[in-house]
Amino acid sequence: MGDTDFSAMMVTASVWVLPILLAVTLHEAAHGWVAWKLGDDTAYRAGRVTFNPISHIDLFGTIIMPFLVLVPSVGKYMFGFAKPVPVNFLALGRPRRDMVLVAAAGPGANIIIATFSAFLLNWAHFVPEPYVTWVASNLLISMHINVILAVFNLLPLPPLDGGRIAVGVLPQPFSGLLSRLEKMGFLIIIFALFILPWIGGKIGVDLNVIWWLVGAPAEYIVNAIAWITGLT
Repeated sequence: MGDTDFSAMMVTASVWVLPILLAVTLHEAAHGWVAWKLGDDTAYRAGRVTFNPISHIDLFGTIIMPFLVLVPSVGKYMFGFAKPVPVNFLALGRPRRDMVLVAAAGPGANIIIATFSAFLLNWAHFVPEPYVTWVASNLLISMHINVILAVFNLLPLPPLDGGRIAVGVLPQPFSGLLSRLEKMGFLIIIFALFILPWIGGKIGVDLNVIWWLVGAPAEYIVNAIAWITGLT
């Protein structure tokens, strides 16, 4: 591989790596920050209430897994995770309510980042000419990645944030039944992401439920953010 090819590959990789890295790690930092403000300093004492991505990186969940999902789906799906932020829900002032707020902080941070990226994209043309395409690509991908990550994490299935929110707001016995799915949640996600579409392809039926639940809603939200920020 020549120097030119290697440089082009690194530029292309950076356009994806930076938005994914910031989206996943700031998502986790938001969980820790809200928990800290609500009375639990576990994440703060562990050095996880920080916007330094290095403190949150999980090699498989933050780097390898997102590319295993994003590349085959051409950016339509996003599944990844950083090192889980430690939260002691018993230390929170109002554990049931505060659990919902801590869980919602991650997707909320992603929507804020997506909106900020869209706003900055309006001004990308002021960047010096050699860097316009690179900066604009980063911001556009950041916008999409953060929305996909937010919507995906809001699915009402533990251990996703949406599952924790649902456990916090549902009455018993429904919240208890849902919380018991946490041990199987990761396997259910993998099944829905990879196995169901594969089965559907073999039998000629569209079983891509993740697109129905995540991809389509994410497209509407991206369009709404573009409209709100005046992005054209």
